[in-house]
Amino acid sequence: MKKAILILFLFSCFSPVLMAQKKELTIQDAIIGQWKNLYPEYIKQLRWQGKTNFYTYVKNSNLIKANLSSSKTDTLVYLKDINGVLHSNSIDSIKYFPAYKWKNKNSLEFSYKNHSLIYNITSKKFDLNITYDEKAENIDICHENYKMAYTIDNNLYITDKTSKITAVTNDEDKDFVNGQIASRNEFGIYKGTFWSPKGSYLVFYRKDNHDVKSFPLVDITKRIAEVEYIKYPMAGMKSEHVSLGVYNIATGKTIFIEGKDKTSEKYLTNISWGPNEKYIYIAVLNREQNHMKLNKYDVATGKIIKTLFEEKSDKYVEPEHTLTFLKTKPNQFLYQTRKDGYNHIYIYNTEGKLIKQLTKGNYEVTDVLGFNLKETNLFYVSTQESPIERHVYKINIKSGKITKLTKEAGTHRCILNKNREYLFDTYSNTEVPRVYNIISSKGEKVKNLLTSANPLKDYTLGEMKIGTIKAADGKTDLYYRLIKPVNFDPNKKYPAIIYVYGGPHAQLVNNSWLGAARMWQYYMAQKGYVMLTIDNRGSANRGLEFENAIFRNCGVNEMADQMKGVDLFKSLGYVDMNRIGVHGWSYGGFLSTSLIINHPDVFKVAVAGGPVIDWKFYEVMYGERYMDTPQENPEGYKNSSLLYRAKELKGKLLIIQGAIDKTVVWQNSLSFIRECVKNNVPVDYFAYPRAEHNVRGYDRIHLKDKVSHYFDDYLK
Repeated sequence: MKKAILILFLFSCFSPVLMAQKKELTIQDAIIGQWKNLYPEYIKQLRWQGKTNFYTYVKNSNLIKANLSSSKTDTLVYLKDINGVLHSNSIDSIKYFPAYKWKNKNSLEFSYKNHSLIYNITSKKFDLNITYDEKAENIDICHENYKMAYTIDNNLYITDKTSKITAVTNDEDKDFVNGQIASRNEFGIYKGTFWSPKGSYLVFYRKDNHDVKSFPLVDITKRIAEVEYIKYPMAGMKSEHVSLGVYNIATGKTIFIEGKDKTSEKYLTNISWGPNEKYIYIAVLNREQNHMKLNKYDVATGKIIKTLFEEKSDKYVEPEHTLTFLKTKPNQFLYQTRKDGYNHIYIYNTEGKLIKQLTKGNYEVTDVLGFNLKETNLFYVSTQESPIERHVYKINIKSGKITKLTKEAGTHRCILNKNREYLFDTYSNTEVPRVYNIISSKGEKVKNLLTSANPLKDYTLGEMKIGTIKAADGKTDLYYRLIKPVNFDPNKKYPAIIYVYGGPHAQLVNNSWLGAARMWQYYMAQKGYVMLTIDNRGSANRGLEFENAIFRNCGVNEMADQMKGVDLFKSLGYVDMNRIGVHGWSYGGFLSTSLIINHPDVFKVAVAGGPVIDWKFYEVMYGERYMDTPQENPEGYKNSSLLYRAKELKGKLLIIQGAIDKTVVWQNSLSFIRECVKNNVPVDYFAYPRAEHNVRGYDRIHLKDKVSHYFDDYLK
């Protein structure tokens, strides 16, 4: 009997069911795996096929075609066929199907090396092959005439279907920069050239950097280290002078809107062409960023016709969206602004008269998808349902009736087809890794394309919760994400880490897969930490008042709100209040350093990546919007500066810096280290020699491993 029991016991111990154990995340899983093997299943390059209701996607490096009304699929384009045509044109073959878009239902466009190509799926030949200089950057193609604008160094060029090259500018002086992004990517500026609707003109930025100081970046990969200088206008100092040139394709002549700017430091943004190519519309913003004029200019002369309207604020105005002209009423356009406190859509006419405010309420419009063909309805994305969700809505232009099209809770991203009858609806939430549906313009589900399986089902993850707490003002709701340690025991006391960003234009907590957390936070929960993130006042998508709580006093309200997270820790009962750390990057690096200095009784360990240490070292466009200039706001700059507070550092602080950071320049953290040395204050420091503002790729494993070990060494 005893022998039988022993055999049964041994069998049960080795039973496959009982042997199955959950996996633990490695640091490689947490950093690289999140974007590779542990990334939810997705459909590669899902596109609508021209003006049809067919759609295409890439599978096994071939292009697959599918129909709305059936489950049947066909291989439309084989990679081997594209490679055959590339080879016949003396172009190297490619390994993977290229990033494409449909020109029409029979032709797809893509770029490869220094070629812009249109592949005809019927003839299996290239309808177009434009060759351009291998050194070309900032490539901008006009799809009406297939002229291509690009830059080499500081000059602008155009090439055409015959690959003939025309120099638009010829500045030998490198301080004149043509056709590149202006104002360091602020104000929704993502490129430096703007084709007119029919391709008759090319508008381009011209920057005069003569008054801008240079900042040195050291390249240590050379036998003797070399210095690269970048133009970096710091708050309160001289900035770039930006002009807009209008190049006439027919005449080869350039005129400048109101002439070349040699003195003022205004911002020219939201560059928008009128549909008839006669007028160009520009949001002109003063350097103080509190007064915007939407101006209408004559393309032929460059002279202003009129200011359509103005926006003023005692804090700041931030124009970020180009105008969208109606096709059925070409004298009217959509305009987005937060002038009533939230980003909403308005219709104006080209004389500046307000026709109608389309959306209104305590929510943000985050994207405009487009009209239906008759322009009776407009599709848009907003936070109307919840600040931590995104849903697609349809609004009737005449009646104002709003219809919510996306049904499932979560964060939705949609793409309209060109017939405006159907949308790809891709969403996730805290329970669903990713779902692809096709829905109709009425919001009806037409077809499920993919429901991703949970890629983490074999892993043990800490329990995650999204909730709200009150801000330091006692009235504003703040969203937080809390991840408990794996194998959580409510009777134990755990160390805790607050992961923070906290600045404008970022939101870290969303109802999306993993609660929008990076997998590193789950990795740390696996190691026994409570992980908390709070979107404090100052962060994105909660309206203007919520954001500009930081105005002229960066760090004050943000820290006060993060301390409410400490109060949350106290209320939980399972957090060891003697073992609390904080970690963040960029604005989060600024707040991490600020928190450990200002609250040494609470925060024992901090890791600050790429931190702003003193806002006078930060660039003009962003820094002055939120802080004004050091001359105008000396108290605000002094209060937020960490240089004067370095001697007060008590806990363990590790600062990490990319040595060629062009965003938060090295002077910030080095100045802080110098103050620590002068005051005999212990501090830890690590530089990544060839990293810019973020440490990317496989180097990031090294980075996050270092961060993790630092908390293990001094907090765990």
